[in-house]
Amino acid sequence: MAIKKGDKIKVEYEGKLESGEVFDSSAKQGQPLEFEVGSGQLIKGFDEAVIGMEKGEEKEVTLEPKDAYGDPNPQLVKTVPKDKIGIEQELKPGQILGVALPNGSQFPAKILEVNDKEVKLDMNHPLAGKKLEFKIKVVEC
Repeated sequence: MAIKKGDKIKVEYEGKLESGEVFDSSAKQGQPLEFEVGSGQLIKGFDEAVIGMEKGEEKEVTLEPKDAYGDPNPQLVKTVPKDKIGIEQELKPGQILGVALPNGSQFPAKILEVNDKEVKLDMNHPLAGKKLEFKIKVVEC
């Protein structure tokens, strides 16, 4: 039976960048990915790719940034006073920091530049602006 919006399914997957580097996979997570199709739990392109597939079916898809994590947003690059970071260790460009949100959750921010007084942070998703390639296999629907 073909998968449709609202179905709860399990898939095995592997996500790669255009360079061939694997950034995530169900094998790395140790179990298949379980989700409700069309519920917005996943990136749009992945969610849409499984519609119409059947149990045991495999598919490869390439997602443009608009169907994945979007394009980088320049408004998410911020310069903050170094003393507001609250970390004792030396800060270096390329490091990833956990930035706390008012609701208590955290998200990653990459350090772009550091000087004596300020730190420039990129709070875009690390995969923003990237084309992603997925191999998907439906294991349960």
